[in-house]
Amino acid sequence: MLNFVARRIAFAVLLVVVVSSASLRLARLAPGDVTAQLGPFASATEIAGTRARFDLDRSPLGQWGVWLSRAVRFEFGDSFLYNRPVRGLVVSAAGNTAVLAVAALVAATVVGIPLGVISGSRRGLLAGAIRGVSLVFLSIPPLLTSLFLVFLAAVTRWFPAGGMTSVNASSLDWPAWLLDVATHLPLPALALALPIAATFERLQAQSMSETLRQPFALAAVARGLSPRDVILRHAWRVSVRPICGIYGLAIGALLSGSFVVEFVTAWPGLGRLMYEALRARDVYLVAGCAAMGGLFLAAGSVIGDLLLAAADPRVRKAA
Repeated sequence: MLNFVARRIAFAVLLVVVVSSASLRLARLAPGDVTAQLGPFASATEIAGTRARFDLDRSPLGQWGVWLSRAVRFEFGDSFLYNRPVRGLVVSAAGNTAVLAVAALVAATVVGIPLGVISGSRRGLLAGAIRGVSLVFLSIPPLLTSLFLVFLAAVTRWFPAGGMTSVNASSLDWPAWLLDVATHLPLPALALALPIAATFERLQAQSMSETLRQPFALAAVARGLSPRDVILRHAWRVSVRPICGIYGLAIGALLSGSFVVEFVTAWPGLGRLMYEALRARDVYLVAGCAAMGGLFLAAGSVIGDLLLAAADPRVRKAA
């Protein structure tokens, strides 16, 4: 098992390096660079100094080598857009995205898996309604879901229509600040959670339906166990394996979806910061955001593998 975990962690580290390095290279290849933000009246000396500060006067390979030597010390250079170290900006934005992603993942799990158990183990109107709603949310892009929820919040005033905190949040004490964040969290979390919950429901329903037709489940029914006991004590643990296998992909989907959701709902997370960095051609901020996104994706992949190993003895034996 230790070898299994060590291999997954080594793959996670490699994934972070590859994703962040590719992002640095792609940002360098994009037309223009940060000197375009200096304006048309910038002097040649100012332009040369800016290019030297961000290693744009080096070859792409030389710039990558300098960036990698800093990255292993968790130093990702400075941001041209904010004139601050990238590490502080990325850590702050990643914390906000993590709060949003965890809330969305918990909501998707709590809603999607039980509904999948119901629709996969029953027939009739309720199961058909669950399947229909899931297909609707699978078909709607996160952009449209976010826009609809923002419109709903603006009309009903059930929750704030955007942002992570209120305007006067800086003057609040910690309990009041946390309560303020909690009131702003439902809108973006729900926009992210709905398609993931629909995915979980469909996978769980299909797996539950197949599991209930397997010999061990039929034998449990023949022994006189109630349908509830067959599902909860025998079938559910086997049917949940596909969900464990895609947890890492679900976290990746949350991160890619948060790019749109954070922009629409004004949530100050990693996706919004990446968008601003791309617009400004801020290469080191782009690479830092990509590295943190790769870290999230790698962590999700490791968690998914561990959950799958816990649910499936065959995986543990293979490890």
